[in-house]
Amino acid sequence: MVYLTRKEHFNAAHQVVNPKWSEEKNKDVFGKCANKNWHGHNYDLYVTVKGNPNPETGFIMNVKELSLIIKDQVLNKLDHKNLNLDVPEMKDKFPTTENLSIEIWKMLEPYISECKLHCVKLWETDNIYTEYFGE
Repeated sequence: MVYLTRKEHFNAAHQVVNPKWSEEKNKDVFGKCANKNWHGHNYDLYVTVKGNPNPETGFIMNVKELSLIIKDQVLNKLDHKNLNLDVPEMKDKFPTTENLSIEIWKMLEPYISECKLHCVKLWETDNIYTEYFGE
C-alpha cells in the first residue's frame, strides 16, 4: 500500500459561538474564536490517498487529477469565504477545524475513484491541526 499526499492552502474566516450561551460563556469556552467581528485562518490542507501503483503509470492516482478535485470540490468553496455564512456544508454546524475536516472529507470522497481517500489533515495554526480518516 502506498500513501500519496497533496498539500493545498486556503484562507477563511469564522466565528465559533453557541447561540444558546451568554457572551461571557462563549468567550470562556471559545476564546478568540468567539470574536464578534470574526477572525480568519491561513489553513494548510493535506489530502492523503492510498492504493497500489497502476502498472501502466506507476501512479496510485494522477496528482494533477487529485489537485483539480481538491480545487473544484474544496478550495473553490472555502477559499476567502466566511465559513459561517458562505459555505452551505457548514450551515448549522460549529465551524471548528474538527467539523471542517469532516466536511472536506465528504466533499472529496465521491470524486476519488482510482484509489481510496485515507486522510484529511487540516492545519489551522502552527500549533493546531486535525486529522480525519472517515470514521
